[in-house]
Amino acid sequence: MRLTRSTLAVSLLLAFAACSQGGQEATAKASQAQAAVHPISGLPVKDLKVKSANGTHAFRVEVASTFKEQEHGLMFRSEMGADEGMIFPNKPPRRSAFWMRNTVIPLDIIFIGTDHRILNIAANAVPYDETPLPSDGIAAGVLELNGGRAAQLGIKAGDKVSW
Repeated sequence: MRLTRSTLAVSLLLAFAACSQGGQEATAKASQAQAAVHPISGLPVKDLKVKSANGTHAFRVEVASTFKEQEHGLMFRSEMGADEGMIFPNKPPRRSAFWMRNTVIPLDIIFIGTDHRILNIAANAVPYDETPLPSDGIAAGVLELNGGRAAQLGIKAGDKVSW
């Protein structure tokens, strides 16, 4: 079979276009994978929502799952985006208490019950303070946001949290 130059050129262009699109898809998938890991902590990042009386509030949170990750938490972090935070899942659920050792920024520490409703909020926890801040019951998880953010958004005890 004999191919003309124009047929050969069109065939090559189609082959290059197909390869190029595959490369773009691979790049997009790599970017999505990178976006799922926090650039500072290296922890997985996922969406979290709080449904309050005045609407649903969306956050991107780092997930501190292991004892070591939970122990380190947001220590030494000098800033965090307005809609960012860290979630500490408790497996199994238990009473929890947090402190602010080596934590540079004020935080709202939000204790979440086994029904995924907020038990209590330790608002504007003071940086570096080692006083334990306890949950008001059995906590399935603990959410840390920038200090004052919960009040700013109207997030209160009883609001529903999903992650």
